[in-house]
Amino acid sequence: QVQLVESGGGLVQAGGSLRLSCAASGSIFRTNVMGWYRQTPGKQRELVATITWGGGTNYADSVKGRFTIARNNAENTVHLQMNSLKPEDTAVYYCNIAWLGNDYWGQGTQVTVVS
Repeated sequence: QVQLVESGGGLVQAGGSLRLSCAASGSIFRTNVMGWYRQTPGKQRELVATITWGGGTNYADSVKGRFTIARNNAENTVHLQMNSLKPEDTAVYYCNIAWLGNDYWGQGTQVTVVS
């Protein structure tokens, strides 16, 4: 079984920064993709950013230039540095790890950006 534990959410003013962290544990396949997704009430969960085992990244257009995803393979952790936050970034952020048809999610952490 795989567990993902997120931390780092909170309340911040527009223009501010937050750093989300996620630690994965359990039976993890080495060549996995880790990522962050977000969801607001009444909307589908959407991709924020992903990063492969080798460090290849992919970002949603709405966060490019403001968010940075990074991972530590030795520790099975992934981080999301969020700068220049906007009220529209307000959401529950979920950590994800996936490989070969396996897909696991964290419990989610709330990020609220106030203007």
